[in-house]
Amino acid sequence: MAADWSLPRPGRGALAVWRRNLRVWRKLLAPAVVLNFGEPTLYLLGLGFGLGAFIDTMSGMPYLVFLASGIIASSAMTTASFEATYSVFTRMQVQRTYEAMLATPLTLDDILAGELLWCATKATFSAAAILAVATLLGVVGGWQALWVLPLAFLIGLCFAGPALVMSAVSDNYDFFNYYFVLGVTPMLILSGVFYPIEGLPEGAQAAIQVLPLAHAIALTRPLVAGLPVNDVLLHVAVLVAYAAGGFHVALALTRRRLLV
Repeated sequence: MAADWSLPRPGRGALAVWRRNLRVWRKLLAPAVVLNFGEPTLYLLGLGFGLGAFIDTMSGMPYLVFLASGIIASSAMTTASFEATYSVFTRMQVQRTYEAMLATPLTLDDILAGELLWCATKATFSAAAILAVATLLGVVGGWQALWVLPLAFLIGLCFAGPALVMSAVSDNYDFFNYYFVLGVTPMLILSGVFYPIEGLPEGAQAAIQVLPLAHAIALTRPLVAGLPVNDVLLHVAVLVAYAAGGFHVALALTRRRLLV
């Protein structure tokens, strides 16, 4: 069956799906808080102070500041990606939650839009936790770092879109290994989280500019460090393009999968 590529038409039902996911998440609040605060704290303390003992500054800022700003963006990426793959696939295929939702006035456009918003919300929660830890460690440069929170929501949208595509075509959980090993992990390593991309070969630097995480970090890092932010429109446009394009493709493929 050919995919339906008509433009998305979500309505207010998307907020109902978002609220449903929020209520489920609230039941798991305690382990979620441990994950959001515990993991970034270990990263910042282990790598920030461990490597920071050998690396004084990087890109004109203390290494702990450099690392914290990169981890904020990468955490938003991984949180949104995991939610839009494993959790969405569980609701779509394993628990058959989508079938129950479609028996109500909700449309598939509403459901996927609600999922997209929820993935971005979880990404914001994760970024906020890391920002709080970084603030306690004294690495935040000023009040402008609060702009990281709406930025984290946009980063979540950006990475949730392509991840929803993976859920739309996946037959099982193992399929997601391709996405994370071949997509998410290389972005984490190469996009400037742990070291400046300027240290890579010129060809690699050009290729990395296509990756959304590099643009997310380019916005996050100066906000955390208290520095001017350059090329804002370019970076935001890339993130929006990934979010919108990914969501449109995911919706078309999910329509075909569920024969809606």
